[in-house]
This record gives sequence, structure tokens and C-alpha cells, in this order.
Amino acid sequence: MTALTGPSAATFWATSLRRWNTVCWVLFAAMAFGIAAMGRPGGEMYGALGLLGCVVLGYALLDRFPGNRIVRPHGYLAVLALALGGLAYLRTSYAALFMVTLPHYWMFGRTPRISMGFLGLATFTTLLGSWLQLGWSAEFLGETAVSTLIVVAVGVLIGLWAHSVVEQSTERARLIDELERAQAQLSAAHQRQGAADERERLAREIHDTLAQGFASIVVLAEAARAGLAADPGRSAQQLRSIESTARENLAEARELVGSGGSQGQVAAGSVAGTLRRVLDRFAEDTGLAVDADLADPECDQQTRIALLRCTQESLANVRKHARASTVGVVLARLPYGVELEITDDGTGFVVEESTGFGLDGMRKRLAELGGRLTVTSSVGDGTRILATVPLAGGTEGTA
Repeated sequence: MTALTGPSAATFWATSLRRWNTVCWVLFAAMAFGIAAMGRPGGEMYGALGLLGCVVLGYALLDRFPGNRIVRPHGYLAVLALALGGLAYLRTSYAALFMVTLPHYWMFGRTPRISMGFLGLATFTTLLGSWLQLGWSAEFLGETAVSTLIVVAVGVLIGLWAHSVVEQSTERARLIDELERAQAQLSAAHQRQGAADERERLAREIHDTLAQGFASIVVLAEAARAGLAADPGRSAQQLRSIESTARENLAEARELVGSGGSQGQVAAGSVAGTLRRVLDRFAEDTGLAVDADLADPECDQQTRIALLRCTQESLANVRKHARASTVGVVLARLPYGVELEITDDGTGFVVEESTGFGLDGMRKRLAELGGRLTVTSSVGDGTRILATVPLAGGTEGTA
């Protein structure tokens, strides 16, 4: 068996020692009184009192000054074993002292191996002292040896049981402590992951709303400034678009702040009507031809928002990069869900080399709804964006 360590074992033995102190002092006093009252004055009585006094003094030092450097626990147990042998030889109260101090071997030994070793030493010295006095007599064999071995056997069983209980309690305490630490670490990890997810979601919302609006304002402002002299009417219309976009951005900013970054009531109502307004504004601001075929499926708010953000991001990419002349938008209700397709006849790009935040944001937004984004493009052949979102009651994969 291994040594018991940890706060549970230390607490157990400290508590046991405190409880046994009162009993020990009473019994020590009774033994001293018995030796003095019943023994005849002489060397044997004084020797017995001296041996008992050594045990009491050592125990008192350990009890009152546990950290003293004079009497250590193992030294006390050695003195106790020798005192028991001397009292057995003098035939004076050795049996009572043996039973009174039996718990000390387990309290001060701390490990089963050390406790058993000192208990064996005490048993040997007790039997040796009695044998030196009585020899191989019937009294020695029938009373001293048998009674001593019975007491020792009972003490060993009780001590081993107590150590087993403490060891199990220590192991349970260790496991509980590990579990609590693991739960705390898991909770902290969840908090960190939740904060990271929230930052990413908020960054996506800002990119898809405010950033796109500011980019649109910059493009419109540049176009209006360039056309002030040649086409004042067109510039005035672009300035109105700038004002309208700025107001929408202000409303989006207030919504993000007021709802803590949630999606709020954006895109509430008909998805086809919402996309139609976005496409009309895009055509008005850019002058590009927009060919739209928009069904009006019944969608929940999250799906409407996802379709709207995908449309806005795709149109922003067309405005900034494609140099297209025509944009096509098709919104269709299919048996397994809803499908949004946006195409342009612009310059195209290499999909594998794209590192922009917009496409990745669209993929993550659709993935949260169980949907998927497919991007098809090549240099000089335009671009096709296909967003699919499953709807409740749909059958995936049907024609």
C-alpha cells in the first residue's frame, strides 16, 4: 500500500489525534496513579513511572509542539516501543499502555508500512520483556502472548481499515478537484470561444452593412465629383443616393448598437420586395442593366437576412471588381428550399486565389442555416454566385 498524502489524510489524522488527546491524558493519569498507589515503593515502581514519564513527555511535545526538532513522530514511536518492553519486564501496566497507545502507531506512522513496522517492534519488545521476566511459563504463553497478539491483530485490522477509508476519501477528493478544474477550464474555453464567435459575427454584420454602405458612398461621391461639370443632373441624383445610403447606414448603426450586434428587424417582410429595392438602387447608382427574376417564397427572418446579405455582397463585388455591363439575379423556390443565383458578365477571377472577407462571410452565414455557397468564375468569363438554403418541410435533393 502507498503512503497517504494530501489534505484529506492530514485532516483525518489531525482530527483523530485531537479526539484521542483527551482520552490519552485521562488514561495516562490513571496509569500513573495506579502505579504509584498499587506498587510498592522501590526501584521497580520508580522505573515504571520513569518509563511512563518518558512516553508522556514525548507525547506532550508532539501534541503541543508538532514541529519541534527534539522529538519527532518516529522517535516517539521508538521510545514507546522500548517503554512497553520495559514495563512488560517490570510487570507494571504494560497492557493498559499498549491498548491506550495503539492508535498512535497509525497517527504518527502515517503509512501502513511504517505503522506496521513500529507496531511489530512494540509487540516484539513487549513479548521479549515479559519472556525475560516469566520465561516459557504457562502465564507467559496463556496470558501475555495470546492477549498481546489478539490486541495487535485487532489494532492492525482497524488501522488498515482506517487507512483504506482515508485513501478512498483522498482519491475522491482528488478526482473532485480535477473535475472542478476541468469544468472551470471548459467554462473558460466556452467563454473565450463565445467571445470569439461574437466578435466574428459582429465583424460580419458590420462588413455586410456599414462597410458596404460606406464603400457605396465613396464610389458615388467620386462619380458625382467627376460629373459635376458635364452632367449636373446625374451628380445631383448621385448626391441623393449618397444621402439615402448614409441615412440607411445610420439606421443600421443604431440597430447594431441598440440590439448588441443582433440582426434586429432587418429584412422583415417580403424577401422579393426587399431584393427588388436593393437591385433598383444598384441599377440607379451604377447604371448597369439588371435582369431580375424573383419568386417570393415564404422565409423566416434569418433566411431573408442571409439572402439579402448575399445579394448585397455580390453586388458590391460587381461594383468594385467586375467591370460588368449586365447583372442577372434569380430567386427561386425549389422543393428542398430556396435558391439565389447572381451572375455577371464581368472580368471574373480565380476562385481559389480569392482571399476576401465577403465570400467567406457569405459561406459562414449560409452554413449557420444549413445552406451552401457555390462560386463559379474564371478570368474573362464573368462570375456566378449560387446560394442555397433549405427550408422547413423541404425534401433535400428532389428535383
